[in-house]
Amino acid sequence: MPKYSIVVPFHNEEENVTTLYDRLKAVMEHVNDTFELVFVDDGSRDRTYRLLEEIAAVDSRVLVIKLRRNFGQTSALAAGFDHAQGDFILAMDGDLQHDPEEIPGFLAKLEEGYDVVSGWRSHRGDNFILRRIPSRAANWLMAVLSGVNIHDFGTTFKAYRREVIQNIPLYGEMHRFIPALASWYGASICEIPISNPAREFGTSHYGISRTFRVFFDLLTIRFLLRYMTRPLHFFGTIGAFGVVAGFGMSAWFLILKIVTGQHVLDLHGPLFIIAGVLILAGIQMMGIGLLGELQVRHFHTASHRAPYAVDRILRLRSEESLIQ
Repeated sequence: MPKYSIVVPFHNEEENVTTLYDRLKAVMEHVNDTFELVFVDDGSRDRTYRLLEEIAAVDSRVLVIKLRRNFGQTSALAAGFDHAQGDFILAMDGDLQHDPEEIPGFLAKLEEGYDVVSGWRSHRGDNFILRRIPSRAANWLMAVLSGVNIHDFGTTFKAYRREVIQNIPLYGEMHRFIPALASWYGASICEIPISNPAREFGTSHYGISRTFRVFFDLLTIRFLLRYMTRPLHFFGTIGAFGVVAGFGMSAWFLILKIVTGQHVLDLHGPLFIIAGVLILAGIQMMGIGLLGELQVRHFHTASHRAPYAVDRILRLRSEESLIQ
């Protein structure tokens, strides 16, 4: 079993595959311990998979996972994590914007006892307006909402202990929030500065539109961190407030009717309707909270379902395994 697993998702990166493999192999061979390279082809339409196939045919330390279509970076990482066998797992992008030479720094922090080591792009080389400003705003919000005091949630360049990353369900675009989710499980987290050179080949898959998706993900992660195992506390509070307010208004109208004999519906029709809506909406919110509690129970008892579909897996059998 390898000690280290390097997980790299690829999507239309034919210009970078071979170069990244050569650099990763050189770095990991100097680490002087067992390792494997887990390359995930996330539905590429160029020659990315063919090149990965050629690499896997000559190196038994390379595992290639081909997904049936483009499921997205989070699902590709989940596929890599699920099939990685190392005690320590490191993830990075396949576009050469993460320098393999910095991997020993991540591994050293894991050896010190940290559960998650996150990269920090302290000096970014990408567009200031379209990438850096939105990223800083999102990272600041994420640190405030999650309580995890790191500078860079967005980078894929992170290292994990196997037992930590396997406890975190990944779906949607949650890969950027792994440190926040890991903190919920009590993981110790640190970050180290990394370089972020500009992309030399291929085209970026990121744009300003991701900023809006990140905003909604921030709301999701805030809810998950506080109410993941107790959704009734959130929906029930809102529902109870609505029911109390609705019944309070209804009681006031009843008193007016008894004491003054007013035609409440004629004089206060809109408020009367609002009171009814508050009661019904409050009951519905509490019902949603109860359904959420049932989902939590189902989550903790149901079998794991992967957010991806594997087409094929390639690994060259080593001579030692053939002898055995």
